Amino acid sequence: MSQPTATTAHDSTLTLGEEAAPAHHALPVHAVGGVNQNPEGMGLFALWREDLRTHDGKLFEQGFWALAVHRYGNWRMSIRPKLLRLPFSLVYKILNKHVEWLCGISLPDTVKVGRRVRLWHHGGMILHAASIGDEAQVRQNTTFGVVRTDHHFEMPVIGARADIGCGACVLGPVTVGESAVIGANAVVLKDVPPRGVAVGVPAKVIKVMDAPRPDDTGGG
Repeated sequence: MSQPTATTAHDSTLTLGEEAAPAHHALPVHAVGGVNQNPEGMGLFALWREDLRTHDGKLFEQGFWALAVHRYGNWRMSIRPKLLRLPFSLVYKILNKHVEWLCGISLPDTVKVGRRVRLWHHGGMILHAASIGDEAQVRQNTTFGVVRTDHHFEMPVIGARADIGCGACVLGPVTVGESAVIGANAVVLKDVPPRGVAVGVPAKVIKVMDAPRPDDTGGG
C-alpha cells in the first residue's frame, strides 16, 4: 500500500512524514522567470536607450550590459508558445553567463528591475533581489540575496531611489525603503525605512532624512 502524500505550495509532492517547506518559502511566479517583468509601457529598444542614457551614454559600461541582457531575458518571456521561445532563451543564457564572467555582475531575469537603475563600476555584484526600484544606485561588491541556505526564496526588496554603498550586503526578506541610503560594507538584516541611513555590521539606522519640500528650489 502506497504512503499518503501531501502537496506543498510549490506543487511538489512530499511523502507523509517529510517536513514541508514553510509557507513563506512558496516560490512566486516571478521567481522562476515565467513572466516578462520589464517596466510596463516600454519596449525593449526604448528600455535599452534609457539604460544607456542612465549610464552616461557609455556603450561599454559593464552595468549597462548587465541591464541590457536582463531586459532581453525578460522580453523573451513574452514570446509564445514556449517552443518558439527556446532559441531566444538559449541566447539569453549564453549572454547572461558572459556578463557574469566578463563583468562580474549576476542579475537573474527573475529580479524585477525598475527604470533608470544605475549599476556603478563592476565586479562582485550579486543582485538576487525580489525587486529593485526605479532610479536605485548600486555599487561594486554589493550582495542582495538570502540570509542563509535554508531560506532560499526570501529575497530583499530595494526601494526606488535607494543608494547602496560599495560592499554592502542586503540579506533576507527585508525592505530598503525609498530614497534610503546604505553605507559602504553595511550588512542589512532588518528593514530600513524610507530616507533612512543605515551603517555598520549589522546595520543600524542612524537617522531618517527629511523629505524634500516641493517648494524647496535651493535658491537664496
